Amino acid sequence: MGVDLRQVVAGVLTLTMFVMLGNMIKRDHFDSLQEKLPGGTEDTNFENAKFDATHVTKNLGLWKGDEDDLKPCWIKPSEVDVEQTEGFIIFALTNGPEYHISQIADAVIVARNLGATLVIPDIRGSQPGDKWNFEDIYDVDVFMKSMEGVVRVVRNLPAHISTRNIAAVKVPNRVTEDYIAEHVEPIYRMKGSIRLATYFPSINMRKAGEKGDTDSVACLAMFGSLDLQPEMHELVDSMVERLRTLSRKSDGQFIAVDLRVQMLDKKGCQGNDNDGEKSCYNAQEIAVFLRKIGFEKDTTVYLTESRWDSSSLDSLKDLFPKTYTKETIMPADKKTKFLDSQDSEFEKLIDFYISSQSDVFVPAISGLFYANVVGKRIGSGKTQILVPADISGSSASASNFLSPYVSKKNHFAYSCYC
Repeated sequence: MGVDLRQVVAGVLTLTMFVMLGNMIKRDHFDSLQEKLPGGTEDTNFENAKFDATHVTKNLGLWKGDEDDLKPCWIKPSEVDVEQTEGFIIFALTNGPEYHISQIADAVIVARNLGATLVIPDIRGSQPGDKWNFEDIYDVDVFMKSMEGVVRVVRNLPAHISTRNIAAVKVPNRVTEDYIAEHVEPIYRMKGSIRLATYFPSINMRKAGEKGDTDSVACLAMFGSLDLQPEMHELVDSMVERLRTLSRKSDGQFIAVDLRVQMLDKKGCQGNDNDGEKSCYNAQEIAVFLRKIGFEKDTTVYLTESRWDSSSLDSLKDLFPKTYTKETIMPADKKTKFLDSQDSEFEKLIDFYISSQSDVFVPAISGLFYANVVGKRIGSGKTQILVPADISGSSASASNFLSPYVSKKNHFAYSCYC
């Protein structure tokens, strides 16, 4: 009986592949175990560190919440349901992406209730003179298409309308129909057009009691209208991909921590909240929190702090050596425009969208950034959002620190996704 040489060659190749695969598995398995053995650098920070052979399995629960995949469930309202008027609503986006989401929603709700035409906003930074066109940051075509049949939108205010005659009107975030009828509509009817500004009396992103037309409009505006313009979108995607590449030992998963050193010295971070709990945590406190709930030293951590501050951040890097800021993971050819130009608006956008895409999000600072990142994450099923706390013992379960927005399902986004 003859021997088929092709079968022999195929058999040898198959055997070789299995040997190579076995070596790869063995190397990765023992490399990961070796790095977790006591006696390394992590023992200098945790005296009682002990190797637990089951810890790898337990850690899988750190990365993923229990949330089922959700889909948009708002009903797009029809423009024909509203009496159309001849006036215009103009406004500006200010203070960063976490504010933009809320400002857009309020402007769309006001314009729809008044039957007015919405003018595409410009974007103002925190410094005098910082100004951008909407399309410098967001995709204007996506926004206009999302508003079709909801409100009329134009790119510019018609030339025959003077901005001098437009009255300025302030509305609270999450403005209601009753507020518009009482405080906004009389001015609009008298002046014909208004300049709108949203103020934030509180950070309230909880669900409303009754769901109505206004909620559907808000859902669409907050979660279905804003998309980054292509260059910004590509930059964020490249940075997220870089972080995933750096996270090989955790299957490409990484943590995003909203920790900005300059915010820690501000009044809102001094003392405790009304419920007695802290509202801000520094780098050392975050490092200890992450270790006590089970994250290993080779976990990749992204910080929203733009540039490394050794005096403030080294304590985090001591426990998590793979901690990065924008300056270390941004492509070199993008730094001049997006990092070195002092345009903090770009940096805030990068932080907001990376925090929205990370596998775990930890808000070291409470506030609107935290609240609106949570909303974005709920919509994409990324509900592993861990609120830090001081842990008295040596360890604790991560599930104890899940954001109440998620554990109680009381975030406004749960009105929009189901």
